[in-house]
Amino acid sequence: SQQGCDPFAQTQRSKLQHRRARINQQINKEMRMRAGAENLFRATSNHKVKETVALELSYVNSNLQLLKEELEELNSSVDVYQNDSESISVPMIPLGLKETKELDLLVPLKDLISEHYGEEAVLFEKEIKEFMELRQAMRTPSRNEAGLELLMEYYNQLYFLDSRFFPPTKSLGVFFHWYDSLTGVPSHQRALAFEKGSVLFNIGALHTQIGARQDRASLPGLNQAIDAFQKAAGAFNYLKENFSNAPSLDMSTASLNMLVRLMVAQVQECVFEKMTLLRSQHNFLARLQLAQEAARVEDVYLLVHQTMTQAHVKDYVPFSWTTMVHVKSEHFKALSHYFAAIALCDCPAATDAELPEQEKAFIQFHVTMPEGPSLRVLLQDPEERRKLGKAHLKKAIMKHEEAMRIHGLCKILRKMDILQEVLSFAHKRSLSKYSEIDHEEDFFETGDAPDIHPKTHQKPEIKSPNFSQVKVTDLFHRLGPLSVFSAKNKWYPARRVHLMRGENGFGFTLRGDSPVLIAGVIPGGCAAEAGLKEGDYIISVNGKDCKWSKHAEVVQLLKSTGEEGVEITVITLQGSEGPKAADKKAAAMSSASGMLKSNKENSRKSLMNSKSASTLLVWSKKSKRSKKSTYGVPFTAVGDNEAMY
Repeated sequence: SQQGCDPFAQTQRSKLQHRRARINQQINKEMRMRAGAENLFRATSNHKVKETVALELSYVNSNLQLLKEELEELNSSVDVYQNDSESISVPMIPLGLKETKELDLLVPLKDLISEHYGEEAVLFEKEIKEFMELRQAMRTPSRNEAGLELLMEYYNQLYFLDSRFFPPTKSLGVFFHWYDSLTGVPSHQRALAFEKGSVLFNIGALHTQIGARQDRASLPGLNQAIDAFQKAAGAFNYLKENFSNAPSLDMSTASLNMLVRLMVAQVQECVFEKMTLLRSQHNFLARLQLAQEAARVEDVYLLVHQTMTQAHVKDYVPFSWTTMVHVKSEHFKALSHYFAAIALCDCPAATDAELPEQEKAFIQFHVTMPEGPSLRVLLQDPEERRKLGKAHLKKAIMKHEEAMRIHGLCKILRKMDILQEVLSFAHKRSLSKYSEIDHEEDFFETGDAPDIHPKTHQKPEIKSPNFSQVKVTDLFHRLGPLSVFSAKNKWYPARRVHLMRGENGFGFTLRGDSPVLIAGVIPGGCAAEAGLKEGDYIISVNGKDCKWSKHAEVVQLLKSTGEEGVEITVITLQGSEGPKAADKKAAAMSSASGMLKSNKENSRKSLMNSKSASTLLVWSKKSKRSKKSTYGVPFTAVGDNEAMY
């Protein structure tokens, strides 16, 4: 079995997928009924009919509500992906992978191999099966690095599949079927881009699951979670920027935008957790910093919440996600006020020596300056500090209560006792602090504390996928070098030519590697007699396949020919039948443009690869012309890395 593949995950996820799809069908049916009933309600003036329809409508609406809740519960089975450590970490939101249907490529690829490449299709069954096995394996990646590599390997292999089998003008005739990761609605397209985009989406989704599984009570776990969520954001962002017009909602610009923001917020939350873990010293400045970090987390979750409640996203995102994000923004706002209060009340008043540094930090701490005494007085007077601290706590408690209220509105989240525990722990902590600093003789009205200015010491990065980390070899390598043998090139049927060798050699110039190109044919020479043309590629010599052969290897095969001559098979690309005479002259004039346009890659490679100096004439070596290369042809007609035989 394939490395990084976990078939057991499939059965669990398939069940979810089928249930999702089934609920969606029912929802669509109810929606159609509702639309019909609403039209009737508007159209009729009959009082009796109106009453019946109104009853029908309320029934349909409550049905819809139930179905949506059921779908909701499925999409919120977040616990499938959370870690099992003892410590309490706030749950993160992972994404389910997109499911896909099986795909049989055997017949369409074999047809193309025989029609387009003129090869014996049966000989390529092994490669086609290997590709299909890879696709089958990547449907169920394991939730770790190996699973990610498997998806990357398949993604990279699609590049070769595209180049070999997807001509720009014609479709392969196969459909790629993928299900929406949230609604389970199926979509299909013929475009390979849909397959690529869906695999890319799953790379992002797998990162979210790996991130949600980390034990964030430890530093290594936190760093891994940060890395995973940053890479998830990168995958969704890359998808958003490089693919458009996706047929399914999860890959629409609006929803990818929301997912990128959600991942960035989850990174920011991990950064806050990292600070609380690393901050052993409880000094004034460290606590101000924590308060600002918390305000920053609140800020990014607020942005996610706004994005989730926009028109195109609102009905699509699970209510539990929207609620969780809303809860987190309130929760972190509460925390920012709590840490501000702790900084003011639990740390000793500033000494004269500490004052300048504390003043500098405090000036940029609030969104607006707190009312009351000057900063200097405030920082050095314990009573003033207590007053402002109390105002911050009052605000913290209000926000804790708001977070708990919103949490209680969502049936699914109510079942998530971890989140409940975190919220009520934070609430109790603020309450007990409040009662600790509250004096019975306080007659002043506790003021309204200004909000805390958000600031982070570690900005989340959106890390684009690094596809080059997983090296793959083209499974269909045997079809020949892609520079020539690709879906977009067309060539005439291969010609077999019997070539004799005259006293002046064969009478042609060769250039490049894999495949070697006939760059020039001398009029009246043996090659011309045999019907070889400029622009032909040599694909075999005496029955030996030369598609991948280096320049020197082909020369060696030709040189070892005896009296009986040599059998050569050549092909000509359509639309590249040799440059016109005028172009030829221009090519000869300019120092290094002795290459056909379609063949830039070849000649560049041959310059690097061809070691044998005798077959390579470089312009600077004019004086040392070897006898072999000039057969009464002016020297300039031979390009910079062609040689004559």
